[in-house]
Amino acid sequence: MTNEFDDIRPYQTGEMKQAFDSLINDRQFSHILKGFVPWLPKSIRNAVLKLFFIGIKSPLDFQLRFMSPVVKYILRKYTTGCTFGHENIHVGNERYTFVSNHRDIVLDSAILDEKLYEAKFPTTCEIAIGDNLLIYPWIKTLVRMNKAFTVRRGLSPRELLNSSMLMSRYIHYAVNEKKENIWIAQREGRAKDSNDLTQESVLKMLAMGGEGSPIERIKHLHIVPLTISYEYDPCDYLKAKEFQQKRDNPSFKKSRQDDLENMRIGIFGQKGHVHYQTSPCIDSWIDELSQLPKTEVFAEIARRMDIEIHKGYRIYAINYVALDLLNGNDAYAGHYTAKDKQRFDSYIQSRIELIDLPEKDEVFLREKMLQMYANPLINHLKAIHA
Repeated sequence: MTNEFDDIRPYQTGEMKQAFDSLINDRQFSHILKGFVPWLPKSIRNAVLKLFFIGIKSPLDFQLRFMSPVVKYILRKYTTGCTFGHENIHVGNERYTFVSNHRDIVLDSAILDEKLYEAKFPTTCEIAIGDNLLIYPWIKTLVRMNKAFTVRRGLSPRELLNSSMLMSRYIHYAVNEKKENIWIAQREGRAKDSNDLTQESVLKMLAMGGEGSPIERIKHLHIVPLTISYEYDPCDYLKAKEFQQKRDNPSFKKSRQDDLENMRIGIFGQKGHVHYQTSPCIDSWIDELSQLPKTEVFAEIARRMDIEIHKGYRIYAINYVALDLLNGNDAYAGHYTAKDKQRFDSYIQSRIELIDLPEKDEVFLREKMLQMYANPLINHLKAIHA
């Protein structure tokens, strides 16, 4: 591999042992491990970890040995089930760039990896992750061991351009030379109101690498729109809280501790049912856009991808309840029972009670949470009639 990617790429075969040693010798990481097994001395904890690490040579080995059991445990304990609709893509030698809506900072890609492996795909995904989340050295080490590459945040316009070009070249290299799948979110950060829309800037970044026209460059990445549906969003009340904080103070920004709390709640909060749905690879239709003016190409790709992602939502009873409560009617009452409505209404109130703000605006917070659960249905209905 060319060394131009060394600052952003995942670890590779030959680097895993050194990375693992630095991880278990990190004081903060050791403290976290102690929280899981406080009765075990550090020397024994490290010895057990080293024993488990025997035979791990690549990030894929690490994922299957360490991450897969963790993801299975999370799905078993914090969901009522997780399904994967992959009928639109091939289990074979093809590699894909999965561009998805963004529900959870940690789990979006981790669950996809697990589902690809269960479905007998040849490999998992390399993961785009913002460096704003790499708060501590041990987190950076861990995610690089887990096939993550770094997206730099908070840059000047010139730095952003250079960083985007480098990342795009790396993604093209990973798909076409390393034969890896890629996962990347359709936008920077999560859509707090679940109104999931693809940013043209993400597509433009992907088209910076490779050769040929913008359409040819995009086509080289074999993009698959991917829809992630949660029945319940464990971070819903944290997102609603942030809406009020930004309303009351437009300059409000989350702290590092806020990011860690979102990560923790996202992983260990109850999610209900979770569904991942692939759409057909955009290679099947992107050539139709070759006659468009260059200024319109990315907007049209984004528009069509959004339709595919919105079509792919798994719609739950609570989405219909939320839309009726938001509109103050019972237009979709045929899709849920009175018990469903009562349960969801009680759920929303219980989430509002978790929000710790000095001047809590319950009416505003309730509306924002109803929007989070109604927007996937609103977009789904528009998409299926597009």
